[in-house]
Amino acid sequence: MNRAAEQGLGAYVEVPMTVPAADRDLAATLTLPAGDGPFPAAVLVGGSGPIDRDSNAPRMPLGVMRDVAHSLAGHGVASLRYDKRGVGGSSRRRDGSAGDWREAGLFDNADDVTAAEAALASRPEVDGDRVLLVGHSEGALLVAHAAAASAGAQRPAGVVLLSASAQRGDAVLRWQAEVIVPTLPRPVRAMLRLLRVDVVKKVAANHEKLRRTTTDTARLGGRKMNARWFREYLDHDPRGDLARLDMPVLAVTGAADLQVDPADLAEIERIVPGPVTTWTAPGLSHVLRRARGVGSLSDYKRQIREPVDAELLDRVATWAADVLQA
Repeated sequence: MNRAAEQGLGAYVEVPMTVPAADRDLAATLTLPAGDGPFPAAVLVGGSGPIDRDSNAPRMPLGVMRDVAHSLAGHGVASLRYDKRGVGGSSRRRDGSAGDWREAGLFDNADDVTAAEAALASRPEVDGDRVLLVGHSEGALLVAHAAAASAGAQRPAGVVLLSASAQRGDAVLRWQAEVIVPTLPRPVRAMLRLLRVDVVKKVAANHEKLRRTTTDTARLGGRKMNARWFREYLDHDPRGDLARLDMPVLAVTGAADLQVDPADLAEIERIVPGPVTTWTAPGLSHVLRRARGVGSLSDYKRQIREPVDAELLDRVATWAADVLQA
């Protein structure tokens, strides 16, 4: 055991472990509450891109899943979080070759959630019959997909969807473009008008270019893209997975989210057959901090200097402990 600390309601201990995945072992951290197990537990899955176990990306240290893990521990719930394929300690395949995170598809990432759940449930410190899946942003899509496909002993006891969409991927990205453009700095908006750039049409055109690719990665506008991931994401409709979630579900989206429509919470509540709790968190952005006014992407730099919203963390941990009867 490599670290013990005080956080929230009590002490926790963090243990390094690995998750056997398809082509590599994913580097992970098991967080255990104070006291004697076996504990109820949760698999924690971060958002899109080169995200490590704490939800940190280069130049964007979000720390979402780190803070969720520590909050859960304070409520008696263990957790497992891991570096995504091609990131951090999960960079190399078993044969020693380097792995690029851009080579993984959306459904590769969902398979890793299932592998992480199995690894967590097998730990002697964990009660394998009481395991939740918790995902943020892309992670919410992944845990919904993994839970929907699960059966038998690996059916999770509940699912937490943070900043989850309930629309097809291409529709989500077009919505983002419509919402974000008015929040751009005034000179940028003026330039777009001067050049007669229709951002939504440009986004849709790029989608078609990505759909025509056939390789795992491809260059678009000189930039290396995770092409297979985009092909799968653009046409993925999470409503099919949501309709198969017969376990308790907590869905939370910030009212100031510019990347997922908060109105999707009503769609999640309508579709999910299991007991659903939803919360439109006042003032919270996609990175789960307080936004200024209507929010903007440029405000993220300020927001991430602040901790993840304390009320959000408490709601998630309290709901999880209640569902798991921790």
